[in-house]
Amino acid sequence: MSGHGGDRLVVPGELLGTAEEFVPGHGTYEDGGRIYAALLGHSQVDPSDRAIRVRALNAIPRLADNDEIIGRVDELKSAMAIVSILAAADTGRGAPGTPEGTIHISKAKDGYTESLADEFAPGDLVIARIIQSKPTVKLTTAPPELGVVAARCQLCHALLGQRERDLECPRCGHRERRKIASRYGQAFGSAGAPTGPHAERS
Repeated sequence: MSGHGGDRLVVPGELLGTAEEFVPGHGTYEDGGRIYAALLGHSQVDPSDRAIRVRALNAIPRLADNDEIIGRVDELKSAMAIVSILAAADTGRGAPGTPEGTIHISKAKDGYTESLADEFAPGDLVIARIIQSKPTVKLTTAPPELGVVAARCQLCHALLGQRERDLECPRCGHRERRKIASRYGQAFGSAGAPTGPHAERS
């Protein structure tokens, strides 16, 4: 059928094709031998089985292995950091319910980590990768592109700027150590300032 099929924006109730052409998949329904969109989104055809699906335009982000997330370090324990997952790193869209993940001390950086307090501090914003999504979320910041992307001074709470391998407070001059991501200060606007709905007030 001309004009039907995959790879286009569709609205609920829009005709996608017939049951002779496609197999109805997620986000679709069949009625009288015709397949319709059940969601607002993009239609996609899987060439392996001719299944037609609709990927929701405003789908709730789902946490999956190897996804990168933006998180906030909430607590440090002796062997792990507790992180609230705020958003998907690629889209910036919030994760439903602010789920928690953990960074084990062995996954904080490449090499030996004596203390997690040398790598993170409560309140730090991090980019981390999911290495296990179920039953609990486990994260890593070991690769150089991952780690802390925004941090505040533990003395005066000003945003820290990167200075060589450490972070330095532009207000009081205090220097602190972190597992710094190679994109420190880039993912959250200028000077490492968090932007968007999860930005903290100074």
